[in-house]
Amino acid sequence: MSNTFQQQVLHEDNHTIVINKQSGQLVQGDKTKDKSLIDLTKAYLKEKYNKPGEVFCGLVHRLDRPTSGALVLARTSKGLSRLSQQFKGREVQKIYWAIVEKAPQEKEGTLINFLKKNEKQNKSYVYDKEVSGAKRAELDYNLLASSDKYHLVELVLKTGRHHQIRVQLSNIGCIIKGDLKYGAKRSNKDASISLHARNLSFNHPTTKERINITAPVPNDALWQFFEKEMKK
Repeated sequence: MSNTFQQQVLHEDNHTIVINKQSGQLVQGDKTKDKSLIDLTKAYLKEKYNKPGEVFCGLVHRLDRPTSGALVLARTSKGLSRLSQQFKGREVQKIYWAIVEKAPQEKEGTLINFLKKNEKQNKSYVYDKEVSGAKRAELDYNLLASSDKYHLVELVLKTGRHHQIRVQLSNIGCIIKGDLKYGAKRSNKDASISLHARNLSFNHPTTKERINITAPVPNDALWQFFEKEMKK
C-alpha cells in the first residue's frame, strides 16, 4: 500500500472517504490517460480491505487538476446518491484558501456574477448581467493575512460553477498565484495554482452526523508561511 497515498486520506468510513488531493492530480480519468485519484483510491481500498473484484468509488464533486485540497468520494452507491443530493441542495459547506497577487479593495465581501463556460477553451467568462447560457455565481470572501508580496483570501462557495473562484477573483484584480489561464504573470514551479480546498463539511449519508474535514496545505514554503500565520 502506497504510504504517500495513505497520508492523503483525511477521513474514512463505510460509506465515504475524503482525500487531500495534491495539485496536479487528476480526479477522474481523461484523454491524458494519467492515473486518476479515483484509480488510486480504488487500488488503496482494494489492498487495504483485501477486496476481490471491482471496488466501488463514486465521484461526488470535482476539483480542478491544478487545485489541491479536500475531496470526498463515496464508497457505496447509497453514499453516492445521498452525498450528491447534499451537494445539489447546497447542504455541503466548502471553504477554500487562495493565495492572490493583489489584496481585494474591501477586506471582505460577496461576489455575484454570471459565468459562461467556453468549452473549446475550457475557460469561463464573467458577466455582470444574465446572458444566454450564463449561470449565476456567488461566493463570500475574506482577506485573512498578507506577506510581502502575496495575500491569503478565504472563500465560501455559495454556488459551484466551472472555474468559479478563479474567474471571479480575477475579475476583481485578485489573480490567483500561478493561474496563467486567468491572468497570472508567471506559473508556479510545479504547475499548480495556489488554490486549496481547505475545509469540507457534510452530513454522513447514513448516521447524519456532521463531518467536518480540514485539509493541511501543500508542502510549499508560502503555503506553510500562511498556515503558520493563521495559527498565531
